[in-house]
Amino acid sequence: MTDWENMYRIIRFERPDYIKMTFHLSDSVWYHYDREAVFELLESHPLLFPSFDRSEKEKALAEKPAEIKSYRDRFGVLWDEAIPGIRGAVTEHPIKSLEDISEYKMPDVPVTDIEKERERVARQKQNGEFTYGSFGHGHTFLRATDLCGYENVLFAMYDEDENINKLLSMIAEYNSGITTQLAQCGYDMIDFGEDLGMQVGPMLSPDLFRKYIKPAYSRIMKPAIDSGAVIHMHSDGDVRTLIDDMLDAGVEVVNIQDLVNGIDWIRDRFYGKRCVELDIDRQKITPFGTPRQIEELIRDEVKTLSSPAGGLYMIYGWYAGVPLENARALMDAMEKYMFYWD
Repeated sequence: MTDWENMYRIIRFERPDYIKMTFHLSDSVWYHYDREAVFELLESHPLLFPSFDRSEKEKALAEKPAEIKSYRDRFGVLWDEAIPGIRGAVTEHPIKSLEDISEYKMPDVPVTDIEKERERVARQKQNGEFTYGSFGHGHTFLRATDLCGYENVLFAMYDEDENINKLLSMIAEYNSGITTQLAQCGYDMIDFGEDLGMQVGPMLSPDLFRKYIKPAYSRIMKPAIDSGAVIHMHSDGDVRTLIDDMLDAGVEVVNIQDLVNGIDWIRDRFYGKRCVELDIDRQKITPFGTPRQIEELIRDEVKTLSSPAGGLYMIYGWYAGVPLENARALMDAMEKYMFYWD
């Protein structure tokens, strides 16, 4: 069974051959650990990294030396990095006050060579690959907070300040230009990633989300939905009170974090109904637990959420600070349980 067919069977509950497991390495990994040790880990786990090429990675790393930097993105937002390879934090917003919104000009929408991208996607599909298009992370709510600050955005929503509608309209117009292009490329899945949760509860109330953000989501997702692509959305944090509205906006596959939302809650809400890409813990067990606890975590999550019918795949993001032996234990467990069915 090809990757393409297996993924569609996972999403559509049509009995896939295996639970797809993705182990993602952030750039910070290559600057934090002994590279030979990382190479050995990847090469010893061919199920997770079937196409890994050491020489290609060495060449890419040579062209991208480690550095801590401060930079402005295309929206004029100033970012400061503290760890090489990790995006960092916003330290300056280009819109100081929402009253200044009329003076701010959004950047031009990047232009995609659609024909070239369609050809690339078609080649991938011919090779049996499941194809992805990414909208980019933090496109609506987080874009607004990057531009003028979290407190300013929340207060404006709560006060029903007309300026927040102007800002969100500008953002939605920009985003629609991106989605219109993505929808023409033939992707199997298009991802709309945006962190909305905190450790307990969401970053904005369900009422504010429903009033201000959900309409923007529906608008920007519509071209992608009309193209026939599967709509995927990632959000960090506790998003339990927002899930229903996210799904109603058009999301078909949800990527949510395991422990902060609760494995039992995820099973009760999604099992047999919606496909979940489970985002494996990066806060507690994988950085601070033992290899045995990590193996038990993956086993328990697969036992609780998996089904021969499908509906589950999993992803882990490796960042600097996780002990190498824990990274190895996680790779071992993901390869071991990708063929397990409850």
